[in-house]
Amino acid sequence: MGNSHSRTPSVGLDSRHAPSVPVLHRKRSSAFSALTLGCTSAPYAASLPSYREYPFREDHSFSDRDEKRSFDPPPLYAISTTPDIIEDAAADAYKAFLKEYPQYQLTWMLDALRRCDFARLDRSGETYVDYMGGSLYPESLIRVHNGFLQRSILGNTHSVSNTSRLSAACAAEARQAVLAFFRAPPGYTVVFTANATGALKLVGESFPFGAGSAYVLGADSHNSVHGIRQFARRRGAEVCYIESTDVGGFDVAEAKAVLTRHRPSGDGAAPSLFAMTGQSNISNSKNPLSLIEFAASQGYCTLLDAAALAPTSVISLTETPVDAMAVSFYKMFGFPTGVGALVVKESFLARLDRPWFAGGTVDVVQAPGAIVTMTAELHERFEDGTINYLNLPAITDGLRFLSAYLPFLPLRLSSLTRHLITSLSELRHDTTGTPVVQILSRRPSKTVKSVGEQSDTGSVVALLFLLPNGQMLPNSFVEYAASRQNISLRTGCMCNPGGAASLLGLRDAMAALPCDATLRAFEQYMGRELGVVRISLGLASDFRDVWRVIQFAKLLGDTTARTAMWDEWLQDKTGVAL
Repeated sequence: MGNSHSRTPSVGLDSRHAPSVPVLHRKRSSAFSALTLGCTSAPYAASLPSYREYPFREDHSFSDRDEKRSFDPPPLYAISTTPDIIEDAAADAYKAFLKEYPQYQLTWMLDALRRCDFARLDRSGETYVDYMGGSLYPESLIRVHNGFLQRSILGNTHSVSNTSRLSAACAAEARQAVLAFFRAPPGYTVVFTANATGALKLVGESFPFGAGSAYVLGADSHNSVHGIRQFARRRGAEVCYIESTDVGGFDVAEAKAVLTRHRPSGDGAAPSLFAMTGQSNISNSKNPLSLIEFAASQGYCTLLDAAALAPTSVISLTETPVDAMAVSFYKMFGFPTGVGALVVKESFLARLDRPWFAGGTVDVVQAPGAIVTMTAELHERFEDGTINYLNLPAITDGLRFLSAYLPFLPLRLSSLTRHLITSLSELRHDTTGTPVVQILSRRPSKTVKSVGEQSDTGSVVALLFLLPNGQMLPNSFVEYAASRQNISLRTGCMCNPGGAASLLGLRDAMAALPCDATLRAFEQYMGRELGVVRISLGLASDFRDVWRVIQFAKLLGDTTARTAMWDEWLQDKTGVAL
């Protein structure tokens, strides 16, 4: 009749279902601890359980659940603090880079990580610079998770069988890991979704918009944030945009003015929602999280899209107590896809009114009839059907993994991004001396000098490649040419039309779009492809990736090399079609 079985998990159950045993502390290699979960990560995830805290049986055998926690130590060569740079030109460039960014050497831990968990990048020769599209998974996470699945028997959580209780225990552990990672104070819970988009949709479809409500959002936002306006308008709410600057994001003073102008009036006013993008996935802009507190002081409910922010930035819900926050875990540590979360205050969740019910969300359903009683657990009311219980254990391990390296990422990625922007901006065509690229995204203004310090932008570079006469090279050609050089980048508008329009100077054209507009018609009207080339760095990025992107850009500034690639592209069926 409902979902009551899922509310009785045995949190301490392991895959052998053994009775409780005395706990002995488990010894681990100090080098391994430093490389995997030691680092200086304690301030960032102090409440995450240590790998040393898991029980060790008196018979010196691990339970399957305990064994799952054991990452294999990296090989000895991974301990080296010098990246493997084989090309002489790259080695010389790296020396010059270190003179300009000596603080980069403080991130040697990530060079070791690259060797032991992302060695496939260098084995394959692929340069991956699409971390905004999806992070790369560490090999140890896959190995540990696969081993756990091979040894364990997991069942649907909507039961009280042994296998179901193990799945429920893993799900409960994953929820706690998420709350700990984001430093959530008491009163928060986690709703597992398919992705950040699914989390945002849950809020949009369930928020009690009405006549007199306002939905306030920034123009430089993902389509999943824009999409909430459909729910708002259908219920009579006003949709209010905060305009983007020319380099994305928004002006804080203007944002406060918009929020003040449309704030709820009086205690009985219809509820209003402010949705903020923590970091743009195209413009590289970070919006100040302090605006969440300001909006709340004006009477708004608050929603944070943290999908692009969470992979490389520390987020503390204790310091920024937003009502709800959406994340996707594959963007944070690559695996698993198909699992996201809404990290949400229980008080806010209780105000939401879902437009339907499904398996797993209810306690009693009258059929035929009209009576429905929702399940007592708030988070279960929003998890339609069966959660992705086979992959939730990987969320726990992935967060522990990322917590070790997150303090190093802003320093490393800020140095690489600044170097990339400077180097690309200096490139000139061999025939005319004109620029090869036009940088469109926001440039970092703050120099990150120490581990744990946060950057003022992301690690995204949005740009256009230019012909010698200054006209834009088609993005489709750039992406084709990059793939031929084993470079994985992305082109287009990145599901962020407002941010793209701002960077490309198309805000007036965007405002004049007809109601039946199509992308093809819009591009024909503008006379060129729309969108940008996006290069985004992340967890496994190192100097070699940036250097290879720069070498690729140099090829596009060389007439002979560019012409050869252009002719090849035209002969390819993709080039002809486009």
